[in-house]
Amino acid sequence: MRVALFLTCVNDTLYPDTGRAVVRLLNRLGVDVDFPPAQTCCGQAHYNTGYRHETEPLARHYAEVFGEYDAIVTPSGSCAAMVRELYPRLGERARAEGRGEELAGVLAPVVPKTYELTEFLVDVLGVTDVGAVYPHKVTYHPTCHGLRSLGLGDRPRRLLEAVRGLELVELPGADECCGFGGTFAVKNAGVSAAMGADKVRNAESTGAEVLCAADNSCLMHLGGTMSRAGSVVRPVHIAEILASTEEEPAR
Repeated sequence: MRVALFLTCVNDTLYPDTGRAVVRLLNRLGVDVDFPPAQTCCGQAHYNTGYRHETEPLARHYAEVFGEYDAIVTPSGSCAAMVRELYPRLGERARAEGRGEELAGVLAPVVPKTYELTEFLVDVLGVTDVGAVYPHKVTYHPTCHGLRSLGLGDRPRRLLEAVRGLELVELPGADECCGFGGTFAVKNAGVSAAMGADKVRNAESTGAEVLCAADNSCLMHLGGTMSRAGSVVRPVHIAEILASTEEEPAR
């Protein structure tokens, strides 16, 4: 199986350690991972802001860069959802505008083989115990794209429950949005900040040391809220927890 890592803009710019954790984890499970250096943005920010036509060249480029791989793995539920849920819509809209089937045909091959990390581990590799060790009290926030668009369900929880030393505690209001929502946080800053504060208070109420999620964009939003509030809870991406071992422990 030829597997590629799609790191995404946020991780490449701000959280490269998450990408390194994905590679360490998959290598430990016997998967060789390529990192195509030509990869760029999937177009999610453009599409969500209303620039649909400007999204199309980015989607085409994604298909060109990743088209030859058997699986494309990303540590971002929102970017995986962009490819799986919205790339088909780009093709449908192009068809409806009289531009034919060409765009849909270009994008179709990469849609079903783009996986969020926990999907790939559970559904493709068939594992829940990845050999991780993480002796911390953790609460898990299921981000909106993972919960609603991808339908990740209990996959992340099953992976976390199998981590040795990890105590997983339930997050009150887990299915509520954290308030990030990409440009929503800019256009509706007050509402976004209030939603983030609610999520952080809920995380603190669990007594957890770590708030875990599968999207660093949401963790960035919550981490800023935690930092300003002086919270003792730390945001950590699930990939870094699953990559943690006794020999190479994550913080």
